[in-house]
Amino acid sequence: MIYGYIRVSTDKQTTENQRFEIKRFAKRNGISINNWIEETLSGGIDYNRRKLGKLLKKLTKNDIIIASEISRFGRNMLQIMTILHYCLSTNAQVWTIKDNYRLGTDIQSKVLAFAFGLSAEIERNLISQRTKEALLRIKSEGKKLGRPNGCNNRKLKLNDYKEQIDEMIKLNFTQTQIAQELKVSRMTLCRFLKKSRKFIY
Repeated sequence: MIYGYIRVSTDKQTTENQRFEIKRFAKRNGISINNWIEETLSGGIDYNRRKLGKLLKKLTKNDIIIASEISRFGRNMLQIMTILHYCLSTNAQVWTIKDNYRLGTDIQSKVLAFAFGLSAEIERNLISQRTKEALLRIKSEGKKLGRPNGCNNRKLKLNDYKEQIDEMIKLNFTQTQIAQELKVSRMTLCRFLKKSRKFIY
């Protein structure tokens, strides 16, 4: 199967340019796109919560995903490397038009798959270390993390922690990491961020 993958960040952007590029590329190379995957959302959202995640789970050997450029898969290098590593580990191929990547089953791609996986693991460890260091600094300043004793109003609790949330956002904490540290559900945090007009991608 050959998949055309298209992603734009907002509904103010059009998918037609990417579709045109992929169609022109397919025609030039004598191939047909069997299925199109289109998404309108931030590339920073975990790929498992996107249509892309569902696509990755059903990939089989020699399937090909074609995108206009590598950045369509994710907003940060860690996410892109994780996605590419997953594709290559299932012997699927990833082709991009603007970047001219042809990642497949050859030995070079297998080396890249290893490099992607290793780099992603290193980046995850670095993020974890930065998270721990930031939390230690916050605690050393006498600030408490977590839900105050006897407090049942989570919105009030999050209002009390605006400064810490701002700091964690600046340090590129994910919504999941912030919610875990504040001991609230991710949905509670999302509502607070939306109300406060703060966004984490």
